[in-house]
Order: sequence, then structure tokens, then C-alpha cells
Amino acid sequence: QVQLVESGGGLVQAGDSLRLSCAASGGTFSSYAMGWFRQAPGKEREFVASISRSGGGTSYADSVKGRFMISRDNAMNMAYLQMNSLKPEDTAIYYCAARDLFTMKFDYWGQGTQVTVSS
Repeated sequence: QVQLVESGGGLVQAGDSLRLSCAASGGTFSSYAMGWFRQAPGKEREFVASISRSGGGTSYADSVKGRFMISRDNAMNMAYLQMNSLKPEDTAIYYCAARDLFTMKFDYWGQGTQVTVSS
């Protein structure tokens, strides 16, 4: 069973960039597709981006397409979310998640990292 720990959040100004990291342990990292989700205050958790097990396929929410980029390093058991041109509406807790190969669901979650974008 994989454990996930996010890092890299913080307080930035609109237009700035941040890179979130997700460190995985306790499982075979390359067997999991990875995703990033976020939850803003008073809102439901929403999908941000995902990446296939090999890293060859990615998917993005329309709201972040062209600004965010998801990547992974299977040798280092890491996933990343590069966030550029940040907007105040990107303010949220960002969660890293791993999708189980058999259930095809994001069954494993990190504790989240706060991203705050000031205008």
C-alpha cells in the first residue's frame, strides 16, 4: 500500500509559479497512475491533473490547461505539479493521489498542501 506526502505549497502572488511535489513510499510507484486534486474552502474537491503509470499520458482540468503541468519520476518515486501563471482562484488545498491498478480508483491520498494565491 502506497503512502503519499505532498510538499511545496505556500503563499504566492498572482502570476507567480509553484511546484508541488508528492513523495511516494511503501508500494511499487510505477504501478500507480497519479493525480492531483484540489479543494477550495466551501467547495467540493475537484480534479486538477493526472498522469499515466509510464508518464506518457496526461490529462488536465480545463481550468488549469496550459498553465499547470504534471510529471513523474518513477526512479525517484515522485510526482510533481508545476503551476504557472497562478490565479487567486487556484487557492486551495492540493492533494496527491494514487490510482489503484485493479480498482481503477484513486484509493490512496496524501494529507494535502495549502496553496494560497493573493491578488
